[in-house]
Amino acid sequence: MSRLVHKPSQRLGHVLALSFGAGLSPVWPGTVGAIVGLVLAAGLAMLSVPLQIAGLAALFFVGVWASGVVATATGTEDPQIVVIDESFGAAAVVLALPAEPLWWIAGFIAFRAFDILKPFPVNWVQDRVKGGTGIMLDDAAAALYAILVLAPIAWVLAG
Repeated sequence: MSRLVHKPSQRLGHVLALSFGAGLSPVWPGTVGAIVGLVLAAGLAMLSVPLQIAGLAALFFVGVWASGVVATATGTEDPQIVVIDESFGAAAVVLALPAEPLWWIAGFIAFRAFDILKPFPVNWVQDRVKGGTGIMLDDAAAALYAILVLAPIAWVLAG
């Protein structure tokens, strides 16, 4: 990969797309990338909700650019080493849930399940939207599924 990365902006794109190296994990890189998302969410959780949303939006758009850089450099539509999409998705889900360990575990598991199983329209997005936008959008759709399943349960249980 080193010979594919020449410009500083390309190097930065690789570092970000791989969630600071999580994408190089020899075992379950997507899950490791999602764990990075939990760390990011823990940092964002200390901020107001508008700032959390702004942080997630920034992460999404940075992810579109960075994953596009790696996809172009590798000639692959959705390189396995790109895990910023999983980092974004996991962070988005847990920030939509109560800030309690059990809810975050449930959110993490639900997100990974929807990301792996790719029910419609997640699979449609993955198959039809190309480039960095497609890489990020299918995980955003999986995150939305997880939020739609868990947020109402959290709301009912809260009382």
